[in-house]
Amino acid sequence: MTAAVALTCGDPAGVAPEITFAAWDALHGEVPFFLIGDVDHMRRVGRGLDRGVAQIDSPAQASAATDLPVLHHPFSQPPVPRSPDLANAAAIIASIEAAVAFALSKQVCGITTNPISKKTLADGAGFAHPGHTEFLAALGGVERSVMMLAAPELKVVPATIHMPLKNVPHALTPQILNETLAIMHVALQQDFGIQNPKIAVSGLNPHAGEGGLMGTEDADVIQPAIDRARAAGLQVIGPLPGDTMFHPAARARYDAALCMYHDQALIPIKTLNFAAGVNVTLGLPFVRTSPDHGTAFDIAGRGTADPTSLIEALRLAWETGQRRAAQR
Repeated sequence: MTAAVALTCGDPAGVAPEITFAAWDALHGEVPFFLIGDVDHMRRVGRGLDRGVAQIDSPAQASAATDLPVLHHPFSQPPVPRSPDLANAAAIIASIEAAVAFALSKQVCGITTNPISKKTLADGAGFAHPGHTEFLAALGGVERSVMMLAAPELKVVPATIHMPLKNVPHALTPQILNETLAIMHVALQQDFGIQNPKIAVSGLNPHAGEGGLMGTEDADVIQPAIDRARAAGLQVIGPLPGDTMFHPAARARYDAALCMYHDQALIPIKTLNFAAGVNVTLGLPFVRTSPDHGTAFDIAGRGTADPTSLIEALRLAWETGQRRAAQR
């Protein structure tokens, strides 16, 4: 029997419960997955949506379920839409830990994580990690992982993520860029099936520095990293001006782009395909994807949440998991 994808509960006061049911409706029969969460809560949500829940005792039972399969991990308090509860923070974390344990023991082919509120987890359970990505890296025993946003039109990686823009030049080093390029290269081969991946690297400054007239980081930091990557056998182009590397003809030249900061990477992909972008964590010993949006507390329980990103995240976790299994 083929292993399923484990889906974590995320914050149950957000849109996770309703988009989980929507994903089941869209993917049942195509992508086997199960939710790690509170069965009683999902049954209450399901009644309002005229949807059923099947309680399972192990990941192996997920593929046979005809209703949304849920592996029971109880919440301390009944969740209320739009009202995050600190009392449930520990259970949300436990759902993530359980999913990773299943992945490391090969009981699932990958994990998809529903959105969390880092503040809720920090205030309610002392969660000390900046976010999902860093927590998963710690659970997976790796020092560094990389965030990729993937859509049919574009795959992008920000070299720096959640930091003030003024700190970005100091955070960029040739070592960081080379580590990121190496992780991207392996992931594009292993997880996306691209034998000889081509990676484009953006500049930091306008016009990639304009020969030093608009900053020296492009020549002093980014170019040496590109040179080392090429010497190691990677196909890398750049540094490219950030304003000219995302139109269709430019995108046709590469398989993924490494950008220097958060918005430089996320603005183009969200402009090209806001709904279907998927967050993929590269460099982990297991497959992990997530929808490219947050908890959306403000619209939770109203039936207006778009499940497209979760659907695509589950589909990509399944496809990537099958690809990795075939390589073992």
